[in-house]
Amino acid sequence: MGEPDIAVVERLNKEPLLVEYGKSFFPVLFIVLVLRSFLVEPFQIPSGSMKPTLDVGDFILVNKFAYGIRLPVLDQKVIQIGDPQRGDVMVFRYPSDPSVNYIKRVVGLPGDRIRYTSDKRLFINGELVAKKLIGTEPGTLGSAELYEEQLGEVEHQIRQEMSRYRAPPDSEWTVPAAHYFMMGDNRDNSNDSRYWDDPNIPKDELGMVPDKNIVGKAFAVWMSWPEPKLSHFPNFARVGLIK
Repeated sequence: MGEPDIAVVERLNKEPLLVEYGKSFFPVLFIVLVLRSFLVEPFQIPSGSMKPTLDVGDFILVNKFAYGIRLPVLDQKVIQIGDPQRGDVMVFRYPSDPSVNYIKRVVGLPGDRIRYTSDKRLFINGELVAKKLIGTEPGTLGSAELYEEQLGEVEHQIRQEMSRYRAPPDSEWTVPAAHYFMMGDNRDNSNDSRYWDDPNIPKDELGMVPDKNIVGKAFAVWMSWPEPKLSHFPNFARVGLIK
């Protein structure tokens, strides 16, 4: 028998195209999964509850190891790196529905006493959090005021409606151990720790975010693309670090 044709041998030995693509694609997929599970995960902002810090359509990056490394399936913290600090912008799973991700600012740490009054003043452990008026803009009911506020080491802006209609009643909370009190920067248009009510959650933990629900610390906007996307172009003017 003569030698087999070289072209036939090459065709028989060559792996299917799908297998070749799979071998080249798998390492990339593996790296992406590792990055999303342990290091950095992208999110898109769907609402205006964090205005003026974050706007609808902003694409953000979240540092998932800022507060420790967790096993992605078991959600068990295996390496402690740090704890949330007052003023951090944090992504977390909504306590009443962990399948939903929320983003708010850390206002209360474990052991803190938080008080929010009907005239929209914030007290932490009996001390008034100072704010400075820097401007106004159109609001939901009339005009809204923009303020500079400092929580911990973080100086940031908040937004408050001038209308008294949206003012909540005077309320006070004590943050339990391993929990955090969260508020949106758009103070009168944010579903946050001040308003959450769930009969399945113990009364002393109502409105609080448990440590186990933390996803990570939001640290940058890398693009903004408002809805509907077909009517807008991507906007890179908002690119920058989140504070």
